[in-house]
Amino acid sequence: MKFSIITPSFNQADYLERTLESIHSQQGDFELEHIVMDGGSTDGSVAILERWADKLDFVSEKDEGQSDALNKGFAKATGDVVAWLNSDDVYKPGALDAVARYFDERPETDWLCGQCVIIDEHDAEIRRGITAYKNFWLRRYSYSALLVENFISQPATFFRRDLLEQVGPIDKTLYYAMDYDLWLRFARVSEPGILQRDLAAFRFYTAAKTGGAFKKSLWEAHTISRRHARQSGRPFLAFLNYWIYYQRTNLAYKLLSK
Repeated sequence: MKFSIITPSFNQADYLERTLESIHSQQGDFELEHIVMDGGSTDGSVAILERWADKLDFVSEKDEGQSDALNKGFAKATGDVVAWLNSDDVYKPGALDAVARYFDERPETDWLCGQCVIIDEHDAEIRRGITAYKNFWLRRYSYSALLVENFISQPATFFRRDLLEQVGPIDKTLYYAMDYDLWLRFARVSEPGILQRDLAAFRFYTAAKTGGAFKKSLWEAHTISRRHARQSGRPFLAFLNYWIYYQRTNLAYKLLSK
């Protein structure tokens, strides 16, 4: 099996090397293609990428944002299974081997969701209550539940390239919740496999895009849910999304993050 890991990046020199190490330290019976789409960083990121140039393919140029960078990376991907890992997140040891084994043993599976912990700037695990909450719903996956709330962790999600080509690229108009939109498009084609294992760590800090604009991220996710719920003939789930995902989750995340 061949993985294509896409890493969109812009001015993340403080964390980029940790991301690269977490990817290239992975071991197992698989081939790895790593594509970094840098948006023209000026903070030393390019120098880091040049040091790793023998292990990855990178482009550093201005783009239209993260969604655009992802689509450019996806277009270059040649692997059987694709994923993206942002330049401040990391994979857990053994993650790719576990994912490769899962797909090999279940050829009918088009996409796979694993567990993901939350870490701070210093790699310490934080917000364990939020992680437990998301894992609870991940174990009880259904399309209807996903329309109400996004409990799928982007860094721990992997998908066959054929599925990505079938449902289309990332929506470039989305700034925060482009992953949620993609999961809902995937879910209309097939159910994901669920791997109850920590595959990645998502870094949460004030300067991060979602960390600094949490309510905006939730609102964009709500608009995505509303559109998909209407398209699937379940408009009531969009109403639930507003009260459960936007209103309640906004409060719950604040309380659980203490």
